[in-house]
Amino acid sequence: MITDERMTTFINSFDTKLPEYLSELQKYSIKTNVPIIRPQMLSLMKVLLTIKKPMHILEVGTAIGFSALVMAEYAPKDCRITTIEKYEKRIPIAKENFNKYGRDEQITLIEGDATEVLKNLEGEYDFIFMDAAKGQYINFLPDILRLLKEDGILLSDNVLQDGNVIESRFAVPRRDRTIHSRMREYLYELKNTPSLVTDILPVGDGVTISVKVKK
Repeated sequence: MITDERMTTFINSFDTKLPEYLSELQKYSIKTNVPIIRPQMLSLMKVLLTIKKPMHILEVGTAIGFSALVMAEYAPKDCRITTIEKYEKRIPIAKENFNKYGRDEQITLIEGDATEVLKNLEGEYDFIFMDAAKGQYINFLPDILRLLKEDGILLSDNVLQDGNVIESRFAVPRRDRTIHSRMREYLYELKNTPSLVTDILPVGDGVTISVKVKK
């Protein structure tokens, strides 16, 4: 927990109720220990989608489809969403959820490693949501920048790693050091890439909001 737990609980207490199908999926994820976006991130995403009104959305990391369904719910009704997932056990669950809730024509799920999938994607996206393997964010970034439309928003989740990102490399477990260093590099690149204006927020497990500026 990055922010004070009591403050987070207080803020979350003002949240309005989700549509029933999203609440059901949220409960399912808790029951089955499938990670989905946290309530604070969900609220922020809703605001950004309302402001930006994106028509072409790219998501890196589908899981069971919860965040893609959230974006379909709060973005314009005729928007199109492309989402990428490589974990074979979750792909059929996500597809079933998209079909079950009538979003299978609006949401396209691409199966495979995002590192390879992104290289082959064409076109531009005005909203990109990054929520996949945290150690790969830095590797995804060149293609993400290519695909992000000018004035488009890049939203990245879980960038502060429960606060560990501020620790010395040698203060984190050895098994986490690669992710730790790569995330620090990712944050540096977001803040220092001339074509991006980025803010880092202690929301949920850490969020970055980047806007691609005009050349």
